[in-house]
Order: sequence, then structure tokens, then C-alpha cells
Amino acid sequence: MRLLVCSTEDNASVNIRDAMLASGGWSQDGEMNDAPVHRKGDMVMITIPRLHLYYDDIDLAASEALKARPGEVVFLSRHKAASGKRSLTVHPIGNWGDAEYGGRPGTLVPAAPHLMTSLLRKLKEEASEMPFEVAFEVTHHGPYLTTPALFIEIGSSEGTWGDLDAARTIARTLQEVEVEAYPIAMGIGGGHYAPRFTETSLGKKISFGHMLPNYAFDPGDLESLREKIRMGAESSGARLVYIHRKSMKRSEATAVAKIVVDLGYDAVDSSDLDSI
Repeated sequence: MRLLVCSTEDNASVNIRDAMLASGGWSQDGEMNDAPVHRKGDMVMITIPRLHLYYDDIDLAASEALKARPGEVVFLSRHKAASGKRSLTVHPIGNWGDAEYGGRPGTLVPAAPHLMTSLLRKLKEEASEMPFEVAFEVTHHGPYLTTPALFIEIGSSEGTWGDLDAARTIARTLQEVEVEAYPIAMGIGGGHYAPRFTETSLGKKISFGHMLPNYAFDPGDLESLREKIRMGAESSGARLVYIHRKSMKRSEATAVAKIVVDLGYDAVDSSDLDSI
């Protein structure tokens, strides 16, 4: 069962939910939090009355209400950025450091690499004629769950959160995606919007899980970096670690690669991957 979570405090989230329901094929099946539960195939969609970033253990609450444990959780959401750039994004969740926006400090939520990367590719296809950038974001914010989870978002300002075409695009993507299972990698390096990991996913046979950007680690603190790499790979189910070497100093990339190999993972870049 794939659980989709809509928050009534998030207008983009509500618009995506409504676009999905308008597409047809959904049936109402009980209630949770005094709101209807909707089903379509293996998807179940719930609506919560609070912002999803701070609703820890929503997977457990849903399991109790629905009498079934979800295999994956997808949060329907808006995305805010100072740039205001029109974007459609997907990302894994958790905190490499402080928990400023929900979740637990220094704790990751299991990633859903195959679903998340397949959604990115499908979004790119569905939004090809739209003025929106499609991209990964790196791992950040809450809530805390023990079930594999991801966010899919409309960004990046109030002017785009209400864009109904964007909501319909995400709704189609969620309902029509065909999940492809390629080798799983954790990504290390780059910035918040992970253009290198996005580009690689669109052209290569790979499924990205957690992504650790340069700003989230100190290359001089090797013990902390080692723990973040271990945590990121384990929470992704990854045996590969894709290092964005050009985003860091050569000495830093060498240190990262050594830790990766010492932990028993394979360090890779695009040249090691098969094309789609």
C-alpha cells in the first residue's frame, strides 16, 4: 500500500489531492482524523488537519486507522524558496543535523529510492511543456517516520502554490508512474537542488536515495562524515555512493571516497553507470 498524505494547512497539497480525486477512479473508504480516506488501486490517500512536517509517526497512526501498514509514504506539499523559481521537486526526508523543520536531529527517514527517482523522471516527462524546473532536493526536514517516505512538491512561492496545472501534473505523475528498480545510490556533494544527481537520474540507470550536500558536512571532521555516509547509505538501502567530485576540493573528494570504500560501499560517477 502506498500512502499519500494531504495537509489542509498547505494549499498546494490540497490542490494536488483535489486534482487526483477529479481524475476519477477513487472510492471513499472510511475516515481518519474526521476526514475521508480515499482508495484507488494500491494507493490510499488521507487528509490531515496539521502541517505534515511536524506530524511524526504518521505512518503508525495511519496503520492503526487503516488496519494496514503502508509500504511507502508520499507527502503532497508546497515548496518555499527565496528565489521564487517555479519548480516541481521530489526529495527524501530527515535531518543531517538540527531538526529546525520537524523530524529528529541527526536522524534520517528510510528513503524510497526507486519510487522517488521514477517520480522525478515521470515529472520531467509530464512537465516538458511547462515553465517549471524539475529537480531533486537533497535530504531535509521532517516528519519522523520508520516507513520509506518522500515529499513531492510545487514550488517555490505563493504565486505558484496555487497553480492548478502544476497540481494536475503531479496528480498524473503519482497515478501513472511506472516504478523502475535500478541500482541504488546515496549521493554526496553539490548544493540543495542537486542538479548533478537530477541530471544523472534522467539519463542513467540509477535510483537515488538520501543525498548529503556539501553544506551539511565538515570535510575536516572525518568521524562525523563517516557516520553520515553510513547512515545515509543504510537508510537508502544503497550499495553505491555517487560522489559529485567537481563540487568539492580534490582532497575532500579523495577523503570522501576513502571513507566510502572503508565502509564497504562502491564509489561511482556517471561513467560507471549504464544509460537508460
